[in-house]
Amino acid sequence: MKILKKNISAKDGSGSIMLRPETPEDLWHSYNLLQKGDMVRCTTVRKVVKESNTGSTTSSKKRLNLTIQLKKVDFDPDALEVRLSGTVQSENELVRMGAHHTLTLELNQKFSIEKECWDAIYLDLIEEAVNPDRQAEVAAVVMHMGLAHVCLVTGALTITKARIDVNIPKKRTGSSANAKAVTKFFEAVYQAILRHVDFQKVKVVLIGSPGFVKDDFFQYIVQEAVRRDDRTIIENKSKFVLVRASNGHKYALEEVFSDPNIMQRMNDTKVAKEVEVLHKFMRMMDVDPDRAYYGFAHVQRAQEQQAVDSLLVTDELFRSSSVKTRRQYVDLVEDVRASGGKVYIFSSMHISGQQLQQVSGVAAILRYPLPDLDELEELAEQDRTDVTDDEGSEEGDEETDQVREDLEYMNF
Repeated sequence: MKILKKNISAKDGSGSIMLRPETPEDLWHSYNLLQKGDMVRCTTVRKVVKESNTGSTTSSKKRLNLTIQLKKVDFDPDALEVRLSGTVQSENELVRMGAHHTLTLELNQKFSIEKECWDAIYLDLIEEAVNPDRQAEVAAVVMHMGLAHVCLVTGALTITKARIDVNIPKKRTGSSANAKAVTKFFEAVYQAILRHVDFQKVKVVLIGSPGFVKDDFFQYIVQEAVRRDDRTIIENKSKFVLVRASNGHKYALEEVFSDPNIMQRMNDTKVAKEVEVLHKFMRMMDVDPDRAYYGFAHVQRAQEQQAVDSLLVTDELFRSSSVKTRRQYVDLVEDVRASGGKVYIFSSMHISGQQLQQVSGVAAILRYPLPDLDELEELAEQDRTDVTDDEGSEEGDEETDQVREDLEYMNF
């Protein structure tokens, strides 16, 4: 990501930033930066209809710069596009003020975002996005005979770069159809790795499968690399790590990343650090539950006592359409950092982030046990019950008052 222009007030945090996304991960960061109510300006194509003096109409597509106020933001992980919908805020001779329009952000397309307040989470996200060391850290191939997925795992995304599906016939005596199909399958995966994996940036290449499929495939690519004098594979042979996976589907990466031996090989990557702290939290829930809590109410109460050592939170929570909800999570992050705690923001596009989302999306590992926090849930439930009873009582009072007014009117 490149910052082309930055103008943010030091007084209230308002202002605008012009950016240019250069990698697929930059589009994901752009999606996380955009919020309902933001003003976005970029180049777009709009269909313009003109009516002649005779009443006939002609339509044409015009390229123009538009500023819209966001109403909806969508991210397509397959097409790697960010689609923005909103109302036009800059009128010109082709588009009227208030008209609805949809913008599409693409790679190398500059755009500007204007916000009423750039909070700490937004600024941290921009700093991470423009970091030149942020690249694809891990490549992974999960496969079973006939099916394989080649993925790149960055700090924020798990991107499927290729899906290889080849029909493998059964072995039959006197027939070479099975062997030819297996060779065709292995060759297709081999070419996908050469095409999509940049060995200068990737630190490790994981190959996972059930049984001995991974071993046969690795033996194939090593032999072929020597035969073809393919220096890319030969010089990076040590980066390949064979692991067990139950199948060749993308979700099998969860099993791969849960292997402690693999995490040891990936200890310098952002993904490994997040997976490690998530596993630590899960283990602590079993062996020391008074130091592991999840849910905003429990975590906030623990932070009020300066007890949070590690805060785990998904980026999904910062995309809330409610300003109040987002603000409370931003404040929580800032409080934890101010008290010396570590903050891990998990991407919802990673398997680890999806696991954390299943336990409310926010969790904490505490410095010391706080067994009394368990009472919070009972108190919160009691509060909800009281509020419900009060609302019901108020509704009943309103109905009684209305009946009384009706009777008085009839008597009159």
